[in-house]
Amino acid sequence: MENFRKVRTSEEESPLPFPNLPPDVVEMKVKEGSKIRNLMNFAMAQMELKGSRQIVFSGCGRAVTKTITCVEIMKRKLGGLHQVTKVRYKTLLEVWENQDPLPGGPAQNLTVHKNVPSICILLSRDPLDPNQTGYQPPEPRHGLGTQLGEAGEDTSSSSTKGLKRPLPPPREELLTKKPQVQVPDSPRGSGTTDRQPDHHH
Repeated sequence: MENFRKVRTSEEESPLPFPNLPPDVVEMKVKEGSKIRNLMNFAMAQMELKGSRQIVFSGCGRAVTKTITCVEIMKRKLGGLHQVTKVRYKTLLEVWENQDPLPGGPAQNLTVHKNVPSICILLSRDPLDPNQTGYQPPEPRHGLGTQLGEAGEDTSSSSTKGLKRPLPPPREELLTKKPQVQVPDSPRGSGTTDRQPDHHH
């Protein structure tokens, strides 16, 4: 293979794995070399300036983690987004060209089929079918419950409170532990103060 050079890589074009998408939905195709800032600027413009209700992020192979990062940033910036995640395999076609063909040797070009994991994430301002696989409801945000006043909000806000309750005790323990760490020094100090009254007696 040392004489072969990769000439091009092409992805199988496959339809997005989400039902009922508007035909003009924006698909952000995240590549391994894509800059997250550029992707986010474009995606935010679509959602905020153009008023898109839905956007799809997709990436395959080594771009999968970057795709997920973009989605997490988007959810934090916009809030209240419904999400559906689909993971599948995509076929990449790699064409390798023989740089130094031998007479009677292998063909000029080799085509390699590679299966790579691919992720597609749909973010939507509008509610999505919660029963479809890969659905995630919007993360509850403080102050939303009062505006929406939905019964669903109460349960989600109480569950976040439930999650946050266990957190303070460890911090208090840390505070109480700090003085204990200094305890070994204090007996010496307190010992001297204890001894002084003895001299007086």
